[in-house]
Amino acid sequence: MDLGLKEKVVLITGGSRGIGLETAVTFALEGAKVAICARDEEQLAAAADHIRHATASEVLAIAADVTKPEECIQAVSDTVQHYGRLDILVNNAGTAAAKPFELIEDEQWASDLDLKLFGAIRFSRAAVPHIRENGGGAIINVTTSWAKTPPASSMPSSVSRAAGQAMTKAMSHDLAPDRIRVNTVCVGMIRSAQLEERWKREEPGLTWEEFAREPRHKIPLGRIGNTEEAAKVIVFLASDAASYVTGTSINIDGGSAPAL
Repeated sequence: MDLGLKEKVVLITGGSRGIGLETAVTFALEGAKVAICARDEEQLAAAADHIRHATASEVLAIAADVTKPEECIQAVSDTVQHYGRLDILVNNAGTAAAKPFELIEDEQWASDLDLKLFGAIRFSRAAVPHIRENGGGAIINVTTSWAKTPPASSMPSSVSRAAGQAMTKAMSHDLAPDRIRVNTVCVGMIRSAQLEERWKREEPGLTWEEFAREPRHKIPLGRIGNTEEAAKVIVFLASDAASYVTGTSINIDGGSAPAL
């Protein structure tokens, strides 16, 4: 099936590793022109090399901090200047932060909201005029299933991501007349550097495959997911195959979330 992504231009925040990097590779393999941004310039350069070698495609790597408004605006501007347009934005930047409520200081609340919510706001605000100019496109916000049903000690991430869910729905209504679709994916346990650290710390005697299939994770499909599985859903939502899908969220969690 042709996803209609050839020559489309996509900008991915948090694109230097994990889901963001795999999403960039998947878009490039579908013929899209890819720009990635992240804070760590060394990781960013390594990610760009990986994408080029994996796809034989051009990639634009932009050092940008989503907590700095001027850098968000510049990253969008650089993408448009380099490729001539912007069609798709993937707001993926963010890290997991989870503590009991009483242990979280104001500074931690502010930092988490600044990174995960306001980062997406800043990039979307800068990107929308360019996407509109091309006759429409897509924005994908990467959140977590915790946003729907937050467990104990899941803050501040669960709260920041819940705000991102609400923003997705509201934006989808505002931007629908411009044919800009806005959706979110809610990821559960997906293989990441943080999960690998946990594996090595808690179960050094197990292989990754054994750790991923531990029953204590309580994942109905019986294993931790991989970044490729998340990337394929993100790319689908950005494609013509999802042309009638907006204002919704899709769980990528092996069935572990108790909410639809």
